Amino acid sequence: MLEAMGAPVGDATAPWRAAALDWFARSLSDPQTFAAFVIEDAEHGIVSNASGLCDRHAPGPGNPGGLRGHVFNISTVPHARGRGFARDCLNTLLRWFADDTTVSVVDLNATPGGERLYRTLGFAPPRHPALQLRRDQM
Repeated sequence: MLEAMGAPVGDATAPWRAAALDWFARSLSDPQTFAAFVIEDAEHGIVSNASGLCDRHAPGPGNPGGLRGHVFNISTVPHARGRGFARDCLNTLLRWFADDTTVSVVDLNATPGGERLYRTLGFAPPRHPALQLRRDQM
């Protein structure tokens, strides 16, 4: 998934991996703001996943609680694709947002390979263009 988004992931010893492992371990201890759902295969281990978190923003007319959802790390290993695993993980994550949080908007960044799935589940371009400033390009 990260490679599909153009991120240089490095090898198994890349420093970001230990930091990510620590972040996920800490985040999993807060089920009110973070959830991850996986599909596990008896032979191959985890083959698909979807993660989501809640971010606090300033309250506004359309979101009085100020909580927004963000979906990320949706991926399926190549040999398990086409079986609906990513859809199942994402549907479960969206139910978590609906049932266990007060999130009214859920964002995600789509790869070209995932966009069709996300659109079938109701994701659409935001009302206002999403822009970002990359400090490494300043």
